[in-house]
Amino acid sequence: MAHWYPRYVPVGVRRARALRERLSLRSRGVEVQPVDIRGRVIARSFWGRRWCEHLESFSDFENRLPRGRTYVRNGAVYHLAIAPGEVEARVAGSDLYRVTVGIRTLGRPAWKAIKAACAGQIGSVLELLQGRLSDHVMEVVTDRDTGLFPKPGEMDLACDCPDRATMCKHVAAVLYGVGSRLDGRPELLFRLRGVDEAELIAADLTLPGGTATADTLEDGDLGDIFGIELDAEPAAPTSSATPPETPARVPTATPPRAVPNATPQQTATPTGAAIAELRAWCGFSVAEFARLLQVSAATVRRWEAVPGPLTLRARTREALTELRREAGDPEP
Repeated sequence: MAHWYPRYVPVGVRRARALRERLSLRSRGVEVQPVDIRGRVIARSFWGRRWCEHLESFSDFENRLPRGRTYVRNGAVYHLAIAPGEVEARVAGSDLYRVTVGIRTLGRPAWKAIKAACAGQIGSVLELLQGRLSDHVMEVVTDRDTGLFPKPGEMDLACDCPDRATMCKHVAAVLYGVGSRLDGRPELLFRLRGVDEAELIAADLTLPGGTATADTLEDGDLGDIFGIELDAEPAAPTSSATPPETPARVPTATPPRAVPNATPQQTATPTGAAIAELRAWCGFSVAEFARLLQVSAATVRRWEAVPGPLTLRARTREALTELRREAGDPEP
């Protein structure tokens, strides 16, 4: 019996294809939101890790998730947008695919139960989003059956690839991409489930009469809520003649601070070696790279043959900067 198998497409080709599509979409005014993962760790924050662990707890998904992890780590998810009840994404595989994940918003009874179980135990929205929660609250919000994360039956998975499986590797990559996205924007989990995270701490911010007092909000709570630091105690004693401390000015002679783990691609003056490395990282041929920068292939070859810094036009430098930003830093 004949079987259908997709043709193998090398990682470099997939990455180059995704990058070209990202640049093309941006040129058409589309706000592209790629999933960029550095290294092998997909999610590092409380909410991102718990999302991924939740996915992996279901046997329905276990056969497809490993391929999805590989895809998302390789930069195949070149666009991912989260809205109430839906994730919309684009993935580069053997072709370019559209993925949609419909997620049922959290029902009122379930949300009411979560709020009741957490009442009085979360100090601020900041604590909640940073995952600085008590063991009890963590158990409530991450419970496999009654918490904030959706169960398989609450997801509608769709991809326009030829794979007939309910969850193809492209969908799996997008689901892991959501976990990565929650690292930087944990509030998106609440948007996805159609609830307001502030309701989990509303009881802590108001008295029954609807007014707040000094007993209701501690200084630390105010600092968390408004994103400022309030000193609990005054600084070390100083002379009464000493003016209040002001932020120190950086001496004009001080050189700019180096970016940690900086690579040659991040330097102000590009070199031939840096351009060659960037092109190889993106998986572009000389001709493709030249078209993106709107120069000739001979020019790219000449750049890469130069051992030292290059003198480039402002337009070309800007194009290289944008390409580096889109592609991410090459691994050392």
